[in-house]
This record gives sequence, structure tokens and C-alpha cells, in this order.
Amino acid sequence: MLHSMSTVATASERSAAEVNEEIRALWRRSGGTLTTEQRAQYQRLVMEWAAAAPQPHRAA
Repeated sequence: MLHSMSTVATASERSAAEVNEEIRALWRRSGGTLTTEQRAQYQRLVMEWAAAAPQPHRAA
């Protein structure tokens, strides 16, 4: 389920895969060119995705 443009969920609410799907849908709707409003939404989504994405483990 995609959230509205004004909704930004926290990482604990949605998985990285869910956020990624919303990012892809945004690009499909935009036709490849983002408006100023869409660019702001994209930036919020990328930050949400990064927070939700699994972090790689570093060897000590």
C-alpha cells in the first residue's frame, strides 16, 4: 500500500522494500522528471529508506 505524498512514516513503520516501492511509483508517475514538490518528497523517501534499510556489519 502506497502512502499519500504528505505522509512520511518512520523507519519502524515501513520496511525499506515498502519505501522503495513508493520511490519507484513516484518516478513512474513523474515520467522521469520531478517537480519541486516531488523532489522534496523523493528526498524524504530516500532518508526514510536509508533509515529502514538493513545496515551491513563491519568486521572488527
